[in-house]
Amino acid sequence: MDVYLVRHSRAKPPGEDPERGLTEAGVREAEAVARWTQRVGARVEQILHSGKKRTEETAGIFARHLQPPRGTAPARGLGPDDDVVSTADWIEAGEESVMIVGHLPFLPRLASRLVAGDPGRAGFAFMEATVVCLHRSQGRWFVRWMVTPEEVGVEEQP
Repeated sequence: MDVYLVRHSRAKPPGEDPERGLTEAGVREAEAVARWTQRVGARVEQILHSGKKRTEETAGIFARHLQPPRGTAPARGLGPDDDVVSTADWIEAGEESVMIVGHLPFLPRLASRLVAGDPGRAGFAFMEATVVCLHRSQGRWFVRWMVTPEEVGVEEQP
């Protein structure tokens, strides 16, 4: 079983867009990383997101490439400052590969909880549009791979 943790792509500042949709650069970054994720064979049953516009748009881009059978959906408990324990417990009880599109500091804390057993123990750097693939084997979680927009050839722009 794999779990894909994705930080939303680059969002507009609140003064420009109070709902903080993706910038043009953010769309390009998410598209490039989603294409790469598809090429390496990622398979997910569903893509869950926090319900914020930037995560919903990022999830939609990944869904177009990965075609999850159960589509995309907002889920409670995936906000920036939400506690990761209930989400980690839900993931660990599951058998389906899922993708979670979320925020800082939630995603690094969730990854640390799964891999190290402690939300504050391991260090994970989630730049915008970064994907971390975690794999469960024999009851333990391991980092299978991690990819950023720069690693798939998207040059950083302001």
